Amino acid sequence: MSEFLVEDRLDDIELSFYDSVASIGQPNWQRVFSDDNPFTQFEYLLALEQSLSVCSEAGWRPQHLVVTSAKEVIAILPCYEKSHSWGEYVFDWSWAEAYERNGLEYYPKLVAAIPFTPVSGQRIGIAAGISKVVRELIINKICHYLNQTINEKQFSSWHCLFLPQRDFNHLSHCSIARIGTQFHWQNKHYLNFDDFLNQLVSRKRKSIKKERKAVAEFNYKFIDGHKATPEQWQGFIHCYQQTYLKRSGHTGYLNAEFFTQIASTMGRQVRLLLVTNIHGNLIASALYFVSSTHLYGRYWGCLQEVDGLHFETCYYQGIEYAIQHGLATFDAGAQGEHKVARGFEPIATYSNHEVVHPEFRKAIYDYCQQEQLHIKQYMQQLSEKLPYKL
Repeated sequence: MSEFLVEDRLDDIELSFYDSVASIGQPNWQRVFSDDNPFTQFEYLLALEQSLSVCSEAGWRPQHLVVTSAKEVIAILPCYEKSHSWGEYVFDWSWAEAYERNGLEYYPKLVAAIPFTPVSGQRIGIAAGISKVVRELIINKICHYLNQTINEKQFSSWHCLFLPQRDFNHLSHCSIARIGTQFHWQNKHYLNFDDFLNQLVSRKRKSIKKERKAVAEFNYKFIDGHKATPEQWQGFIHCYQQTYLKRSGHTGYLNAEFFTQIASTMGRQVRLLLVTNIHGNLIASALYFVSSTHLYGRYWGCLQEVDGLHFETCYYQGIEYAIQHGLATFDAGAQGEHKVARGFEPIATYSNHEVVHPEFRKAIYDYCQQEQLHIKQYMQQLSEKLPYKL
């Protein structure tokens, strides 16, 4: 990377919005999002946009904020103009309802997030080699620009969701801080699944063994995404869509075109778990992503309702995979305190929010301050219920 950011050239930083990741370009994107988190990769967001899973009609209008210096891209914040709050997983429905009760418009709003993906990771991608001082300056400029934008374009607010604690702390100086919690499984150098079970108290160990035994008649097979056949991908898509139909009356946020595209462009970071019966017929499937350190359980679906099959497919198979491949963390998705009994530990998630309306800003700030106290207490209470031996 060229040495274009020196202290006497900080005034040449420019910020602007782009309406697609394609218009930013893959080389620029990879310059600032350089880790292997699958959800901030160019290919992932491109598939969302090109499949039209994300678009204005879906209520997610791309408005990616790009920061340049000396005509080179040095930072990117994936952003969307939102006309609803679906698919965000940091819930602000009550805020929107309060606006409506007072005759005010909450939408549109500006959201910096990965659509439909409650996974923490970089939200402000900044090029490598940039000093801490300049990094902080860039974040300050982004915050100022977002505040200016929501005022000029008459958005109610901006929101940055599931960002790392370091950037959360920095943005908290110029916005409202909010925390949440999820449940992640941590690999403590286990040799195998039995080694993990042996670290649990007897009652929980027996309960998990009983759950697994109840669905042991089925065959579970992980397949690397780039090695899966089109038929196997279609089997997963069918399971995913059927489960959404039963639960929500629609076929899911993500369409078949999205899954087909990531199979082609991101297959090496995808794992398909296929569950078949003794006759070889598919009865369930799950989609996982991997990085060098994490396993991410994202989507699942079943064609046959079987007690305990969800736990096996979405939790225990993931734990086994993480142990076998030496992955440090298994993130099985948002919410679900029932995961605690299965060894998943509560961790904090972070988001920042800025609201234009002064009275609502104060009310939301006070709400988030109280919420933080409850979240921290809740996490402490659940930590005390973890099934591990003392």
